[in-house]
Amino acid sequence: MTIGNRVYLKRSLPEKELVERFSKLPAANVADCMSRIVALHSDIKLMSSPEKKMCGVALTVKARPGDNLMLHQALNMAQEGDVIVLSNEGDRTQAIMGEIMYKYLSEFKKVAGIVIDGPIRDIDIIAHEKCPIYATGTTPGGPFKEGPGEVNVPIAIGGVPVMPGDIILGDPDGVIVIPKNDASDLIEKAEDNAAKDSAKVEKASTGAANRSWVDELLVKKGVEFIDGEFQY
Repeated sequence: MTIGNRVYLKRSLPEKELVERFSKLPAANVADCMSRIVALHSDIKLMSSPEKKMCGVALTVKARPGDNLMLHQALNMAQEGDVIVLSNEGDRTQAIMGEIMYKYLSEFKKVAGIVIDGPIRDIDIIAHEKCPIYATGTTPGGPFKEGPGEVNVPIAIGGVPVMPGDIILGDPDGVIVIPKNDASDLIEKAEDNAAKDSAKVEKASTGAANRSWVDELLVKKGVEFIDGEFQY
């Protein structure tokens, strides 16, 4: 087996019902139920104009910096509802995808979304398209096609690990990763959190929110309150 230069053709997938339920939730509410450590770095941001959230199962790509050979292999393998997630080792010098590849994935393959740890190009077109794509920015410089790389292996992107088949949820705030083995235990907690959050928003807008927890926590942390102004 050639480690670093291989393609796995199969992956374990979560139930479609779970993916559908997560698709109805804000990414922030789900992330709050996962200790707030599952969100990709804010450098990876929404670049298109989708009409709905991105939610699907991860088809992972580990690419050599600035190279998209294995991404082309993932295009051949992609299925409807997949989210292509590409690790680019933090490289920012080459656009990993442009309009042609994007259109193939969004219109022909009907993927649920694309997440790239690197730049894209043809933003004048992609910015107005409906399939969610997240990237770090834009550059006219195109990618190399040399490899090596891997498909459907564990990767890290935006500071978060991703396994093939994990649920990827994205909205205008950004992208989170829901490990497929945790999804069934998480969904009810996340749905409950989202419902409670709506009530909190209503109370906040009318001033009815209980803010006493702030004073209580500051006292617990040993904060000193001084009835006076700072002198220097």
